[in-house]
Amino acid sequence: MTATVFIDGAAGTTGLEIRERLAGRPEIILLTLDDSRRKDPAARREALNDADFVILCLPDDAAREAVSLIENDRTRVIDASTAHRTTEGWVYGMAELEPAQPALIAEAARVANPGCYPTGFLALVRPLVRAGLIPHDWSVSVNAVSGFSGGGRSMIEEYQQPDPPAFRAYAMALGHKHVAEMQRHARLAVPPIFTPAVANTYRGMVVEVPLPLHAMAPRPTLAAIEAALQEAYRGSPVVRVGSAEALTVSIEENAGSDRLTVRVFGNAETGQMRLVATLDNLGKGAAGAAVQNLNIMAGFDPGAGLVL
Repeated sequence: MTATVFIDGAAGTTGLEIRERLAGRPEIILLTLDDSRRKDPAARREALNDADFVILCLPDDAAREAVSLIENDRTRVIDASTAHRTTEGWVYGMAELEPAQPALIAEAARVANPGCYPTGFLALVRPLVRAGLIPHDWSVSVNAVSGFSGGGRSMIEEYQQPDPPAFRAYAMALGHKHVAEMQRHARLAVPPIFTPAVANTYRGMVVEVPLPLHAMAPRPTLAAIEAALQEAYRGSPVVRVGSAEALTVSIEENAGSDRLTVRVFGNAETGQMRLVATLDNLGKGAAGAAVQNLNIMAGFDPGAGLVL
């Protein structure tokens, strides 16, 4: 079985990463437009309608436009933008979110690729909300640091100039566009307090959720939380529960791969906990997830082409 794939936005950072993961796979036929035709509306419309699968690596408005140009009921879409992550009728493309999620992705005509920050957050929080260990109405906070490649071309160019900032916190008004996605798919009653930052490293990501277990009722134990995460990711080729014996966690831990690692750190005496996820913002946080979703939708090995 073969599948034809058109990457709309293939010249961008995520598009290039996806192409690397699809290169050399005989079951994938890539439809491409050369530079002279890439911005030709007629050529783009034709490619969007000729492909079995379209992967959108575009700004939100351009992604919505691309979907509107598909005039058949055969072409299936994976959107890597933020445009459709909370849109009715679109399946959320995080295979590890729920036990039934791979089956939903496999049958979907429209799949919204998760954001990089929400991927780490949901990997930590969703299994615990599902198990009742985090109350659904708890005010969850999430602190995260990403490599600068997640900011797109303009940020990459800025950090490639002399003397870039070592660390920059942003979204200080607590209105980041990923918050709605986090709240919806974690099934939380209130938006999480999200404090993102950028570090002077090209790729990689650390996402942390601190929990005051002593203030939660009923009070969960460290063992129960770790057991819930172990159960959620048992047998997963992508997500693993790492050791909590390390004294530090590096932003580069999973850089260059499509893996995601979650860890549980805690102090039983104080009743405090730090849940930590590491992933590559361009890997499991973007291109790796898109290829994983494509594999599931096309009936291929879910790990084909991934760096695991």
